[in-house]
Amino acid sequence: MEKQILIVDDSESMREVLIFTLENAGYKVLIAVDGRDALKFLDGATKIDLIITDLHMPILDGIGLIKKVRSDNDYKYVPILFLTTESQIGKKNEAREAGASGWFVKPFAPEKLLAAITKLIR
Repeated sequence: MEKQILIVDDSESMREVLIFTLENAGYKVLIAVDGRDALKFLDGATKIDLIITDLHMPILDGIGLIKKVRSDNDYKYVPILFLTTESQIGKKNEAREAGASGWFVKPFAPEKLLAAITKLIR
């Protein structure tokens, strides 16, 4: 069965790059423009194998999204990767404490992102 990845980013250009990278690697992609928009996929019926989220987004940021995902029994163990311009250790620790599985700084190397995804959702 095809693995499904939810992309959560307010940048249209970043979403396009991620869609291209992930679909060419054989993944099915769901798209949300911010954390609140992403919550519509946490309906218990949608199979999400991995979430890639930005940190800085309007309405609900990446850390807030992770906390909501981790509080949902259906999705609390879904791997979550941060993909952000932020590189401060404090933010990384905050994301890790919230439940992030990994962290990538933009711009990202597609092959490294795909390698991490492969390890997380074999």
